[in-house]
Amino acid sequence: MSLRLVHVDRYVTPLREGGSMPAVVEADDLGMYVLKFRGAGQGPKALIAEIIAGELARAAGLPVPEIVLAQLDPELARTDPDPEIQDLIRASAGLNMAMDYLPGAANFDAARPSPVDAELASRIVWFDAFVSNVDRSTRNPNLMLWHRRLWLIDHGAALYIHHGWDGSADGAGRPFERIADHVLLRWASVIGAVDAQMAARLTPAVIDGVLAKVPDDWLAADATLADAAAWRRAYANYLGERLRQRAGFVAEAERAHAQL
Repeated sequence: MSLRLVHVDRYVTPLREGGSMPAVVEADDLGMYVLKFRGAGQGPKALIAEIIAGELARAAGLPVPEIVLAQLDPELARTDPDPEIQDLIRASAGLNMAMDYLPGAANFDAARPSPVDAELASRIVWFDAFVSNVDRSTRNPNLMLWHRRLWLIDHGAALYIHHGWDGSADGAGRPFERIADHVLLRWASVIGAVDAQMAARLTPAVIDGVLAKVPDDWLAADATLADAAAWRRAYANYLGERLRQRAGFVAEAERAHAQL
């Protein structure tokens, strides 16, 4: 199933705490979304990571707000007085990625959090080690509390291998040492116990289905491989190999938890 397409009707406000300056926007379905701009510094690679990691997390049973494709009219730049925002909107004309806005949600407070369920924490830590997400730390949790439930947001820094990538699966079995900085690691006491369940949800068919949601133009923007189809095969091979060799990142996460 493909991602829904919405058209941005109104730029509401920037979220300046994000490095790529995302924004809250209103779309033609009257929904509010957090828009990630294709024209921001990291370009389409960050949006590719958002879709792949976000939709794989959803397939693994983790709570992720709905991800949509968002069509952006450059004329919206005229409604904002900030030249930087005007330039960002114009540079992102066309297709972008957005995530459902959670009204009233609170940032997960890493300094004074309530205890997190061990199984949920372990599943999130396992997943972030799988997709090499460097951005779920105590400094920047990228977790929201909404209706008394944790929600995973902002996966643009995941799959960092694809920046300057030749498309090979070399290194897919490497442990993920940065998991030691994970904001939920202290509660993740059953990582080994959730391993088989998490991996079983991410079948080749599920991975292929998620990759099919990424727009061709974003993939083909990197001319290292021949076309979007070649990039999808590369991502599928890498993710499949990472699952097959997951003992390395699972053991590293368990070791990091034991050292706390």
